[in-house]
Amino acid sequence: MNDPAKLPLNALRAFDAVASHLSFTAAAQSLNVTTAAVSSHIKSLEGFLETPLFIRHSRSVRLTPQGARLLPGIQRGLAELTRAVGQLRQDLSSGLLNISLLGSFLQQWLLPRLGDFYRKHPEIDLRFNSSRELIDFMQTDFHAAVRYGGGEWPQLRAERMLDDWVFPVASPTLLETLGPIETLGDLRKYPLLHSTHEPWVDWLRRVGGDTTRLEGGPMLDDSASVLAAAEQGHGLALARWSLVAGDLAAGRLVRASGQSVRQHHAYYFVAPAHHFELPKVIRFRDWLGEVCRRFEPPEGERLEPLPVSQESAATH
Repeated sequence: MNDPAKLPLNALRAFDAVASHLSFTAAAQSLNVTTAAVSSHIKSLEGFLETPLFIRHSRSVRLTPQGARLLPGIQRGLAELTRAVGQLRQDLSSGLLNISLLGSFLQQWLLPRLGDFYRKHPEIDLRFNSSRELIDFMQTDFHAAVRYGGGEWPQLRAERMLDDWVFPVASPTLLETLGPIETLGDLRKYPLLHSTHEPWVDWLRRVGGDTTRLEGGPMLDDSASVLAAAEQGHGLALARWSLVAGDLAAGRLVRASGQSVRQHHAYYFVAPAHHFELPKVIRFRDWLGEVCRRFEPPEGERLEPLPVSQESAATH
């Protein structure tokens, strides 16, 4: 007996078609092949099984006892194969899509825009995981990530999505009390809120200010905490435009200075190269790119390419 693992799939499909129509001609039409091709597949299967499957007459075809015994199993197997392939194709284009991203980006920028995605792609269920670390795609079920950095992550493909600017912000009450920052010396009037992600020393260095007077003030763990502290009037904070635009529009925070600094880093869509071929990943990436392009730079700024020499591979 031949190895069952080597069953000819096309011959099984031809057998099912002939058995269903009891006609080689009709089977050929349903499979969109020639009658000779169907006949060849049946002969191949009969040779493989070493038994006749059909009794052929000049104007009719009927199953042999062996063929009748074989038919239900073949039909169940082909139906299960069709369902499995269909389910896989559906999983690739719809269903659950797991995205890892920064919590601050999710809360401050992405969540207010997600309604548009769900309206356009109701077939996709998004699941987000907030994390600063780039996850291991080989050990998890994540499809992609959004990360802030220089664009280089080993063995992963990264597409630049959103550029950003940093500038000082404060609560309206604090700004009214201490006054706007018209010169860098005015910073001394304010208690400074510190963050490892938006360091004052970097901003001052790039605007040409004195970096020696940065002592004191609380150090907060993440961008969302810094903005919350600024909103409550605890001090002056450096904020990314992407994360603070909503607070500025709502009046919860105000710009204390018109001096902004464009970041060398940006938000990137990151995933293994083969994940970029998944239909549901393509749909989310394309949508994200579209809404990022619609997000205007802060007032007075223009979106122009940064010099290549300024790009950094470091990540946050």
